[in-house]
Amino acid sequence: MMEIRSAVFAGSSQELTGRPVARHPEFAFIGRSNVGKSSLINCLCAHGKLAHTSSQPGKTRLVNHFLINDAWYLVDLPGYGYAKMGREGREKLSEMIRGYVLGSQELVLLFVLLDSRLPLQKIDLEFMRMLGENGIPFAIIYTKCDKSGTNALEKQISENNAALLEEWEELPPVFRSSSKEKTGREEILNYIGTILKTL
Repeated sequence: MMEIRSAVFAGSSQELTGRPVARHPEFAFIGRSNVGKSSLINCLCAHGKLAHTSSQPGKTRLVNHFLINDAWYLVDLPGYGYAKMGREGREKLSEMIRGYVLGSQELVLLFVLLDSRLPLQKIDLEFMRMLGENGIPFAIIYTKCDKSGTNALEKQISENNAALLEEWEELPPVFRSSSKEKTGREEILNYIGTILKTL
């Protein structure tokens, strides 16, 4: 099993030129604001306060790099679709996200986080469509899986996956997670470990 022995904040940036100087493979996490991104990162790293969590959506406004095991980066990207931010602010964040996603030579995989309780949102589909059009490899993580009963969870995830298959020939890797119960932690880390072995 992939183990995280060390997780250190390595820097924040708005542009690719501001990234940490040392180059390592990057695994980035993104999703709509308040999808539980920072909580999941803290859960994966078994570190309560590595990524800043907040009940206020839109807290992450920069690209944050965390150096894991001195060997790879876990990258916390700003959430997209934050409604309470002005249009100019949203456009700036969108540019920052696109600049990183389309410009980082070290980006190995992007994890797109979706709230397991909600139907697939238009903004999520549009974002994944952009990834597909640009050949960016991604996987899906359904978050907050402890918040629904088993039947409701299965129904919602099945509906979401069916909606995705209307656009994609096959689904990308799909994981289920709960930061509270640490569900999915081992599977996600092992998947990252498997990819790192192929690089």
